[in-house]
Amino acid sequence: MAKSGKDKKKTTLDSNERVVSENRKAKHDYHILETLECGLVLLGSEVKSLRNGTVSLSEAYAKVRNGEVWLVNCDIPAYFEASHFNHRPKRDRKLLLHRREILRFANRALEKGLTLVPLKLYFSNGKAKLLLGLCKGKQDYDKRDSAKKADMDRGLRQTMMYRR
Repeated sequence: MAKSGKDKKKTTLDSNERVVSENRKAKHDYHILETLECGLVLLGSEVKSLRNGTVSLSEAYAKVRNGEVWLVNCDIPAYFEASHFNHRPKRDRKLLLHRREILRFANRALEKGLTLVPLKLYFSNGKAKLLLGLCKGKQDYDKRDSAKKADMDRGLRQTMMYRR
C-alpha cells in the first residue's frame, strides 16, 4: 500500500531533526521567557560523541564573555575511537549567534535574576544546534504551584477519558 505525499513529507521533516539531549529539569526549575536556536563550534570528536547520543545539559549554562556567548559546563564525554585526538569533556564551547541576537537576547541575561539555560541539543540538517532559553528561576512555591496544576490537569484528563 502506497503512502500519500502528505505522509512522506511529514517523515522527511522529522528525519531532518534528531534530538540528542533535552534538559527536562530546566522546565521544572525555571520560567522560560524566550527561546533562541543557535549553532555550536565543535571539534570532530565532539560531533562523533554527540551522534552517539552521550551529552549532559543538566548543569550547563551560557555566559556572555567579550561580546560572545559561551556554553559552560556542558559535558560531552570523550569519543572512544578518537584515542589521543580527543577533546576535554567539560570545555567551554562558543555559540554562534548574530551580533543583533547577542545584543537583544544575551545581554538581557545580565539583568538581575535572568539566566541563559540550554534547553535542547539536536541535529538539524546535519548541523548541531542548541535551543537556548532566557529563563528566570522559580521559587519553591512556584514549583509547588506547577506540580499542583499538573496534577489537576492529569486528573481532568483521566475523568474525561472515563466519561467517554
